[in-house]
Amino acid sequence: MTGGAHSAEAADGVSIAYRRVDGPNPVLLVHGFGSDGEHTWQPTGWIDALTRAGRGAILPDLRGHGLSGKPHAASAYRLRAMAADLGAVLDDAGLAQADVIGYSMGSQVARALARDAPGRIGRLVLGGIGPVEQFRAWGVEAVRAVLLEGARSAEHRGPSATGVDILHAALDAPGADPQALAACAEGVASDVLLVGSMPVPTMLIVGGSDPVTDGAGGFARRLHASFVSIPGRTHLTALGSLAFKRAALDFLATSTE
Repeated sequence: MTGGAHSAEAADGVSIAYRRVDGPNPVLLVHGFGSDGEHTWQPTGWIDALTRAGRGAILPDLRGHGLSGKPHAASAYRLRAMAADLGAVLDDAGLAQADVIGYSMGSQVARALARDAPGRIGRLVLGGIGPVEQFRAWGVEAVRAVLLEGARSAEHRGPSATGVDILHAALDAPGADPQALAACAEGVASDVLLVGSMPVPTMLIVGGSDPVTDGAGGFARRLHASFVSIPGRTHLTALGSLAFKRAALDFLATSTE
């Protein structure tokens, strides 16, 4: 990957690592739970796709992930705090505004940024989310059991098979800190983002075989967002698809005038 490693300081002092890929009009790429910027966007072909489209990229590691600071308090992972981290990264990179692509939990963080600082976003692509906040739906204690004890199921309530796969993949990520991941899941689950018209032009893209995004079509209508469902793609395979890239890059290339 071209471009260097950088670090921005969050308002509460947490260090937020990011990489910058050279190119004009960089797109801010926001990864999901349990991964980091480079391992989400590089192997899925996004850096090459953006380069071919004549765009650069900014790849932050969300707090609790990658090379960023990893507090162990759930209160550190409210969506507003993580959205403010993205603002700090944009400031450090010298960008007043950027187009944004988020995936899974990264889409929720991007939604929070649009809520709190819509002027920082040009156009917004949300991927891999529906109307249900997954950590809350799975149950925070069941999620913590998977992350901290390696449990694969809960007696009454807990993550789906897809959810368990996502959580175990998080534990296998480079530099994973189970305590920080558990705190992150708890903090995000405790937050609520109101659903209404997005303040910036928005597209929602999901895999057609992704149970995490059930109800996404109606969710997109409530957001007043364009909607794309990719047949046969799951939560773990949608982001790397050519159809996702084409839809997102076409949308970002559309003039807002």
